[in-house]
Formats: sequence, C-alpha cells, structure tokens
Amino acid sequence: MKLLVIGSGGREHAIAKKLLDSPEVETVFVAPGNAGMLLDGIQTVALGISQHAELIDFAKANDIAFTFIGPDDALAAGIVDDFELAGLTVFGPNKLAAELEWSKDFAKQIMNKYGVPTADHQTFADFAEAKNYIEEKGAPIVIKADGLALGKGVVVAETIAEAVAFTRDVLENNKFGNSRVIVEEFLDGEEFSLFAFVKGDKFYIMPTAQDHKRAYDGDKGANTGGMGAYSPVSHLPQSVVDTAIETIIKPVVNGMISEGRTYTGILYAGLIVTADGVPRVIEFNARFGDPETQVILPRLTSDFAVNLRDLLADKAPDFTWLNAGVTLGVVVAAEGYPGDYVKGLVVPEKTSGAITTYYAGVTTDEKGQLVTNGGRVYLLETTSDSVASAQNAIYSKLKSQDTTGLFYRNDIGDKANV
Repeated sequence: MKLLVIGSGGREHAIAKKLLDSPEVETVFVAPGNAGMLLDGIQTVALGISQHAELIDFAKANDIAFTFIGPDDALAAGIVDDFELAGLTVFGPNKLAAELEWSKDFAKQIMNKYGVPTADHQTFADFAEAKNYIEEKGAPIVIKADGLALGKGVVVAETIAEAVAFTRDVLENNKFGNSRVIVEEFLDGEEFSLFAFVKGDKFYIMPTAQDHKRAYDGDKGANTGGMGAYSPVSHLPQSVVDTAIETIIKPVVNGMISEGRTYTGILYAGLIVTADGVPRVIEFNARFGDPETQVILPRLTSDFAVNLRDLLADKAPDFTWLNAGVTLGVVVAAEGYPGDYVKGLVVPEKTSGAITTYYAGVTTDEKGQLVTNGGRVYLLETTSDSVASAQNAIYSKLKSQDTTGLFYRNDIGDKANV
C-alpha cells in the first residue's frame, strides 16, 4: 500500500511513522509534512492542507490506498467530502460530522439531546446578555468562542472582569471571526483524554492519556497546544472509563447517526472526573490530539495500516495494545511559545534506541541543518515499566541535548502517582 497523511505536526509524524511500520505499506507521504519526518523515511509533499484539488490529483496519480486526515481545520473545510466525491478512500469525518469539533455550540446541542454529561452552559450572540449571565453566575467561569480559533478560543476566567473582557473580544471586537460564545460552569477535577476509532455504529477504544496544557511546571503559565502527555492514566479507575464509554462515547456515536451525520474517523473526548466521580465532557475533537497521539500510537501492537484498511472496508479490525508499563512524551518548545518566539535555532540531533523523536515545528536552513520553525519544535517519547523510569530516561536525554533558546516542562507525568 501507498498511503497519504494530511498535516505537518508531531501528530502527523507519529501517524505516518506507525503506518510505515506495517509490512503491507510501501510508502507513506505526508502533505505538507515537515523536514524532520524525512529522517524516518517518510516522504513529504509540497502541498498545503487547503489545496484539496491538488491533493486529490496526487492521491489518484500515486495510487494511494487511503488518506488519513490529521488537522481540525482541514476537516472543517470539508476535505473528506471532497476526497469522497472524487471516489477516494479517506479516514476522517466529513464536514457535517466534524461539526462536533468546529462548533462548540453544536457539540453542546448533541450532548443535551442525547443526555451526555457536561458542564452547565448557555450560548450567547449578544454581548449584553452574555455579560449579565456571567455577572449572575460569578467566577471562576469558562468562556468558549464558538468555532475554530487555533487553540486560543477558550479562557478559564478567574474573575468576572476577565470573563467579560474575553466575551467582548469575541462578540464585539471580532477577535476570532466568531459570532457566538458558550458560557459554562467551571468544573474542578482530574482531566483525561479518551479516544476511539469510529466507523458508523462501531467504535474501538484506545488507551487513556493525560495531556499537560499549561506552558510551565506546576500547571503555570498560558494554555498551549500541549507540553507533554503520558498513557495510560493507570490511577484512573476502570469503572470511570467504562462509565465514559457508556454515557459519552456510545450515545454520541449513535446520536450522530440519528442526526444523519454518521461518523468515520477519530473521536476524541476531553473529559474531567469531578468530585462525585462522574466523567463529564469538556470538549470533543474530531481527530487525534497532539501530543496524545505520540504516546498512544507507540502502545499499539497490531498493524495500524491494516487495522485502518479493515475498518474502512467494514471489516472488524483487530486492534491490540500494550497492557503494561507507561508511554511518556515531553514537548520541547521555542522560548516565548505560545506567544512570539524566535525561529531558525538549530535542533538537537534525532534520538535513537528506546527514545523516539517526533518533529513538529522544524524546517531546514541553507546549510541543510534542521532548525526551528514553530512554537512546539519536537517531542521525545519512550515506553518504560513505570512513570518514574520513563521520566528519568526522557529528562536525562533532554539534559544532554543543547536546548538553548528552547524550553520544556520538567513535571510531565507527575500527576500519575509515581
């Protein structure tokens, strides 16, 4: 098989690398990919994710068996619809199904209609009405811009003033181009990520993971796209996961069918377990998370490419997973991220052996050196017997690298009761 992955980050690197492990796979192309992927024998294609017609032509010309869509904005733009219209096999939800991610208001409607537990909430298009509601409810409170906002459309406001200011930015200052906000109660508890491969009414649950969103140690600093993750979340009771499957994943999968939006692809539920032990939905994504992908896929022991081929052909895939140890990944980012950051810094050499490097914001300079080109630059991942031993391996390696101009958290995995 020859396969195509759409996207350019660490998530797509992990997907492509796992697909390439299959003896059934001859070549994996990634469009547009990044220069670091080439070090793993992955081929990059100089086509952007919005160039649907050119990507379709490429898939046809290269006899691509199926295409895997990585990023949310490509899904929201209807890339799956265009590929299917062209008669191509593609893994990912169509635009209507992907609305579960690109419209937070739609996701809340689905949750309300099918009895999925989530935070109390209200949607507003009028600033004055939203302001009155915020003042009535008090802080802390969560404000979400409806629609895609490049990961910057949510604020957990500690004060009413902060909540009102963000709401004004969205509704009156058109900060994200969105015309509605969802105002919801702040939920306190332990967060975890639950992913499933979905095809119609069939779904296959992956190991749990826990992401670390804040930029700095101790969950300080601004929210980022994720600074590290580990899998599985072994201190989480299996009963909580089972409850989440029955009360969240299953009703959403079946509800989407009832809505005429049958789902194919990755369904990601960002969940929180509150003091009452009930898992509730923080958000849904219509694709793999980053950096969770980089710690979940290494735990897959079956043939990823064959699994997906079977799933797309409506055959029961035989997904098998590591059932011992832990997989941990730490993101290395450019100083200043998620704000302004410098580009063009030389990236440390690719790791080998038990530690894997997944590249994200990198390119090559005029000397052919791998240099930084984004906020999150690369991630180091390893699988070990325990969180402590995984941390020791990763952090020892990071200390040996020249990370001048870069930074990383030193506490990824600390929540796992080492």
